[in-house]
Amino acid sequence: MSEAVLRHAAFGDAPAITDRALTAATTPRSQWLAAVLLGARGRYAAATTLLQPLIRGRDPLSAALAGATFASHRRQLGGHAAALPFDGAALARAAVATGDADEDGLDPAGALADAFLGLAADNLALGRFGAAQRLLEQALSPRAGWRAEVRTCWVTAELSLARGLAGDAVLPAKRAVGLSRQRGAARHLVKSQLVLAAALAATGDPGARQRAGALVGSALDAADNWELRSLTWPARLLAADLDPATAEWNRSRVTRELHALLPAADPTGKRLAFRSPWVPI
Repeated sequence: MSEAVLRHAAFGDAPAITDRALTAATTPRSQWLAAVLLGARGRYAAATTLLQPLIRGRDPLSAALAGATFASHRRQLGGHAAALPFDGAALARAAVATGDADEDGLDPAGALADAFLGLAADNLALGRFGAAQRLLEQALSPRAGWRAEVRTCWVTAELSLARGLAGDAVLPAKRAVGLSRQRGAARHLVKSQLVLAAALAATGDPGARQRAGALVGSALDAADNWELRSLTWPARLLAADLDPATAEWNRSRVTRELHALLPAADPTGKRLAFRSPWVPI
């Protein structure tokens, strides 16, 4: 399968891709891209099968990208502490990686930013806000590319929300939406809309909450259409918080989606999800 097809699905305007295309990936780069797409669909065990050989491989760049991606999948299942060592190992591999510059950040600068951002997200969720801020600042690099810039905006907004500074979260979240839309990155736009919705809702302003509801509806429609199962259940949780009239229905859908998603996770991922306070099983 052409790397260009997988790259467009991962970072372009049409995340839909066939299973046949995903399983046809044979090069390290295409396997990493396939794993990114599998994780977005909540198929964590299949993604792990592709990522683990890359993590253990000799090429530092492939190992760094794969390690940071595997850590992000652990976070999606609520395993932030479990993600830490993989992000740390990704940082070590990225620091010695070589390779040409890449428009989507699949290069040493992008891999380094991925690792720093992953570590920042891990520490944020574990309540280590000072460490998260320092790691976030280290991730900033003009050479890291658009993908790192969008993700930096996400973590910046999430850190502000965790600190109770909803007003400070709105601007970076809006920037993430704008960058994703400008780039035509459909998956990143969905996540950015959810981050912005959470920021707007947290301000307490009635008009902002109304805009947040519209953003969640748009993101959920896109996530459902493209089967982005890693994002549909968080979107429904946010929808439940925003609309009391449909809260019970949305939370019941979250339960159903999680019970459908978890059989596609690896055994460790399942255990992390069941033990995590972040995953409402």
